Amino acid sequence: MRIVALAACVAAAVTVSFFMRENVPPWTVAVCVVLFVAAFLLGRRMGPGWPVILFAAGGLLDLVTFVVVGLAVALPWVLGRVAHQQAALAAASVEAAHLRERTRIAHEVHDTLGHELSLLALQAGALEMTLPAEHQAAAAQLRVTAAGATERLADLVFLLRDGDPPSVVELQDLVDRAVSAGLRVEFTVDGPVPSTVEPTVRRVVQEALTNAAKHAPKSVVVLKVTTDEATTVVEATNEAGLRRGPGSRLGLIALRERVRLAGGTLRVSRGDGRFELVAVVPHAGES
Repeated sequence: MRIVALAACVAAAVTVSFFMRENVPPWTVAVCVVLFVAAFLLGRRMGPGWPVILFAAGGLLDLVTFVVVGLAVALPWVLGRVAHQQAALAAASVEAAHLRERTRIAHEVHDTLGHELSLLALQAGALEMTLPAEHQAAAAQLRVTAAGATERLADLVFLLRDGDPPSVVELQDLVDRAVSAGLRVEFTVDGPVPSTVEPTVRRVVQEALTNAAKHAPKSVVVLKVTTDEATTVVEATNEAGLRRGPGSRLGLIALRERVRLAGGTLRVSRGDGRFELVAVVPHAGES
């Protein structure tokens, strides 16, 4: 559709050029301004290729047409492409900074807590062998707990460093696990979720189910994932619950930041006894 819109701009510029042979009527300037703005916006959303052919074809008639098409459409489209590339570069720089910070935190966590937990597990194992029989079970439980904490810490380090946990859990698996734990879920998927946004969508679904289990475990969670050409939308609704479960809302805060880094939006609302979560995640690389 964008290439059609650009072709329409080129055609309009060619048409206007015929009225600018002898003089320049004021209305033609107004039309060229509109074409300039439209071409600039299209340039921010399109890739190279066909536009160059359109500009060349539109400017082949004569010098006046070449100038009008060049100034009213081709130049602003190029400026739009430059603006798009600058914005993408800035976003990449921000993401690189986040990755560097995550890596630094991961190393610090590994070097401090990981070492201490490993020592704790070893000391618990030594106690298990030396304590009287009536206390060995407690020492064994301490050793198992420390070992489990070390494994969870390894998963956390992986998440901080690479952005996603080592095991890829499908959306249906997340829902099945919630249902097996006692949560009632009505889950529908409309369209395949692109791999570029699947980790973010999975995280939204996970947080929606966790939030429902924490605050409204007896409610029915209506969960819907809808994918179109440009975006994937996750909608989750359930009862707000008579009382709020314990929590610091850090899960929703972290989720909002993750969706924002993916270029999307997250809306959370509570009203009429209902809790609603809507996440819109754009597909990276769409033009």
